[in-house]
Amino acid sequence: MIKYFSIIGILLLVACKETKKEIEPGQDQQVEETNPAWQSVASTDGSKPVARHEAAFVRIGEKFYLLGGRGIRPVSIYDTANGTWSEGTEPPIELHHFQPVVFENKIYIISALTGGWPAEAPTEFVYIYDPASDEWSKGDEIPAARRRGSTGNVLFEDKIYIACGIKNGHIGDHKKWLDRYDPKTGEWEILADAPRARDHFQAVLTNGKIYALAGRNTGANPEDPFGGTIAENDIYDIASDTWETLPNPIPTERAGNAATLYEGEILVVGGESPKQEKAHADVEALDPQTKEWKKLPELQEGRHGTGLVLYEDDIYIASGCGNRGGNPELDTMEKFTE
Repeated sequence: MIKYFSIIGILLLVACKETKKEIEPGQDQQVEETNPAWQSVASTDGSKPVARHEAAFVRIGEKFYLLGGRGIRPVSIYDTANGTWSEGTEPPIELHHFQPVVFENKIYIISALTGGWPAEAPTEFVYIYDPASDEWSKGDEIPAARRRGSTGNVLFEDKIYIACGIKNGHIGDHKKWLDRYDPKTGEWEILADAPRARDHFQAVLTNGKIYALAGRNTGANPEDPFGGTIAENDIYDIASDTWETLPNPIPTERAGNAATLYEGEILVVGGESPKQEKAHADVEALDPQTKEWKKLPELQEGRHGTGLVLYEDDIYIASGCGNRGGNPELDTMEKFTE
């Protein structure tokens, strides 16, 4: 029996020695990352997107498209097949502060702003970018009485829903409006107003409902251009044409954030606020079923004024601005893997 236990002890000692990994002198040590869920994504050839903010980031097929932003910037195209960036054509006019919608493999830009700060004007027409031909076209005219920019837009059953927004650039005239646009016929419908106005946000669709989260009333306080952030979150039920307000406010108020649906939860990412000069790196998730919020790992670089792309179970974010306001514009991309 003593010999038996001695043999077992020797075997355990040998096993422990074999499984223990030691760092040899001169061997590189692995340093734990601060935010292990977010990873920088560099191109394979050193190419980068055109830096921009108040822009859009969207995917069609195997390619990502970064378009719009302050000034007239060419489209930046990321090819997942080879991990490189290339440039497309410039838009016909300056287009910024919009949430893009993909319809029939084309990118629709609706209710954007154009021109310089602070009295940017709402666009008069829908603009369409066709990635297949790398061409821009002017679409339907937006009814004059419903023009505004910085809206939250989603596609549902081949129709585009346009929520809230602002008419007078960064000065004021915030809107509670909700419209429905049919890109096939050009028809516009006025739907029920939201409980409150908001701009500088992105809408998210899930289970037949549109979620309007975060954002602000820009210009509400002339002394604080980044103030007027909104804590309340509103939900629109498409079937009943009615709104409700969530019981729990967003944990971190901010505007200029990106938002998307990811694994059944709504993520609100980045943004800007009076709270800090640096753009927010906060990532917060809302469970539509429980209506509870939780925090997720932060971005490696805080940023605002861009969008999110979902590809192969990962979320990508690119470009945007690293501080509140307009500088510095970023030319980096990172991804989140849960």
